[in-house]
Amino acid sequence: MLVNGLYLTLLIGPSVPIPVPPPVLEALQSVQVNTSGDRSGFQLTFTIGKTSLLQLALLPAGYFDPIVTRVVILATMNGIPNVLIDGFVTRQEIQPSSEPGKSTLTITGEDLTVVMDLIQITLSYPAMPDIAQVNLILAKYAFLGMVPVVVPPFLSTVRTPLDGWITQTDTDLQHIRTLASQNGYVFYIEPGPLPGQSIAYFGPDIRVPLPQAALSVNMDAHTNVESLSFSLDGLRKRVEIINVLDPITGRVPVPVPMPDINIFKPPLGARPTPPAKIVFDRTSAALPFDEALKQAIARGIQSSAAITGSGSLNVLRYGQILRARTLVGVRGTGVAYDGLYYVDSVTHNIKQGEYKQSFDLSRDGLISNTPVVMA
Repeated sequence: MLVNGLYLTLLIGPSVPIPVPPPVLEALQSVQVNTSGDRSGFQLTFTIGKTSLLQLALLPAGYFDPIVTRVVILATMNGIPNVLIDGFVTRQEIQPSSEPGKSTLTITGEDLTVVMDLIQITLSYPAMPDIAQVNLILAKYAFLGMVPVVVPPFLSTVRTPLDGWITQTDTDLQHIRTLASQNGYVFYIEPGPLPGQSIAYFGPDIRVPLPQAALSVNMDAHTNVESLSFSLDGLRKRVEIINVLDPITGRVPVPVPMPDINIFKPPLGARPTPPAKIVFDRTSAALPFDEALKQAIARGIQSSAAITGSGSLNVLRYGQILRARTLVGVRGTGVAYDGLYYVDSVTHNIKQGEYKQSFDLSRDGLISNTPVVMA
């Protein structure tokens, strides 16, 4: 137990992780987990000595060997389990010290996407749309407890074998992310809801509509963050103009402006930031009409946020664990910056008796378009 009502569970093992023995948990000094848009990672720091179990037995026996060692970190708060990360060890680092109790062993790893990025292969997909390619690739990783959630693209293009076919020449992860970029989608692996299970999501960047408890600042006893700041970048927004050849002659380029507005991530501010840049894409005119239209749709569901924020909080004072890829309310910053925000990334910093988080937020537009936020 870290502190009242908060428990940390650490599972380590080859392929199927199991709870660590007590000496390993006692030697654990700190835990850091970073959850961002497309890839997550973790870092475990242990205190070791000349006669410690980690130094004499576990480390020589391959207990923390990279790639084959799977790690699951679980935080239980108020009886609710939260799988922070499920991944594999990628690096180990030992730092001996002449001072007693100062020698450390640092274990670094990444989420399950690291397994998908190990082998570069060449594989053809004749007459297979993007959704079929993604499902075929993800089926190979079902043994990791990975459940695919694949949303069909808005425009599916399929070549006949006479016209050629798509050929994968890189890793599974790189190929899926290429397909996601072409459709304006995202791909990431969300750990949980139970240890050893995860969701592989391929689809539009849709944030959970139910906001988390509000981040409060400058509100006396209701303040639940340690720091919070925001910035507005006037050069972040832009209008991109692509050229699409008309479907009749296939020769006349038709300029199509793509506004920087995402239908899946609408502006959370009542006063959106106007675009300051106009950019011309000169590669789309060389594409066939269906491919150019597909590219236009992909860019139409991607957007950039002009307002970004960052801060830190104490989980015990906040009352729950802040999750990434969701919404959260902000209050106490003033009329311009109060309201809902997208949580882009969260870093968990856990030590004995302490659980803190740092986070990054984003949205487009000043002045909240909601009258209140969830307290």
